[in-house]
Amino acid sequence: MKLLVYSHYFAPSIGGVETIVLALSRGLAELRAGNGAPEFEITVVTETPAGNFDDRSLPFRVIRQPGFLLLWRLIRASDTIHVAGPALLPLFLARLAGKPAAVEHHGYQAICLNGILVHQPDRSVCPGHFQARRYVECLRCNAWETSWLRSCKNLLLMFPRHALTRRVAANVAVSQHVLQRLVMPRSTVIYHGIDDPLSNTTPLYSSHGRICFAYVGRLVQEKGIPVLLQAAKKLVGEGHQLDVRLIGDGDERGNLEEMIGREDLESYVHITGYLTGTALADALCDAQVLVMPSNWEETAGLAAIEQMMRGRLVIVSDIGGLGEIVGDAGLRFTPGNADALADCMRKVLQNPSLIESYGRKARERALGLFTRSRMTEEHAGIYRGILRQREG
Repeated sequence: MKLLVYSHYFAPSIGGVETIVLALSRGLAELRAGNGAPEFEITVVTETPAGNFDDRSLPFRVIRQPGFLLLWRLIRASDTIHVAGPALLPLFLARLAGKPAAVEHHGYQAICLNGILVHQPDRSVCPGHFQARRYVECLRCNAWETSWLRSCKNLLLMFPRHALTRRVAANVAVSQHVLQRLVMPRSTVIYHGIDDPLSNTTPLYSSHGRICFAYVGRLVQEKGIPVLLQAAKKLVGEGHQLDVRLIGDGDERGNLEEMIGREDLESYVHITGYLTGTALADALCDAQVLVMPSNWEETAGLAAIEQMMRGRLVIVSDIGGLGEIVGDAGLRFTPGNADALADCMRKVLQNPSLIESYGRKARERALGLFTRSRMTEEHAGIYRGILRQREG
């Protein structure tokens, strides 16, 4: 089967979508038919330039920044199209060419102008204004971030994007929460899948001194990092000894650094900046607990999945897909509630054995639900079903 995978962002760009698209494409390229031949002929199409990345190291073809005519030819030559997010142009061309498409929803772009269901300027969770046809609210929200002219343009583009997404052969949600939020026909849930980074003899983490609570991700408002700092301030005031490590960078770094100084947390909180590879692994080696205090509806929480697979205790705000991903294998708290987060962290400080017990449960859950092989096979099942339906 000739499968075209369209992802606006791809390696060497780094992010959740890029990570999953790369893992899925590798997995599909490894599948073999009964005669030993590759079951899928994969072509990844992206708008991301290669930079220093060597596409020849990948087991599939990569086409970067194609023009309109080349994209049209690639779609016409494919049997099925996989679109990472409801990108308008490939969906339109697939429809025009009569090619079946599957859309994987890593965000809320099919029902929200900003794609994250955060209503501006109060940054509250959007109740679903576009779906309720409250378009003036969508315009106001988006204009606060851009301009009224761009907001009008974005709203007009939402109608064909939404309509085309409802007409694809399959909609893939990355969590039950996303499925219920989108309310799209022909929908199914396929959780993210990653490789197991550990062997049976690899230690999960090194531990010495104060318990370290780490955050990994972008330093932006919707991630709720001030809630973590408020919780840390409360615990320090009670006399607890702890470390908080913020691994990442973003627009809010300056505000966070100012808050750390204002609350006299310099001895307890450290911002590493953006890290990858060995530097990221080193920064996490003595972090026993991952904290994700998001105040927006995370679709799945890849960072939580990655650290659950490594056997770490995760503490997450019970919002969006985060609580669903963690289940009973971690600690959850009411989003935006620093006292509730402090309660979770205090439990760990007072009973460090929770780190190992929850870490074990987290790893077991990850190995059962979030493996790359499971994700690959479930996607392959969708494409096989689409092809059978067309041939039938």
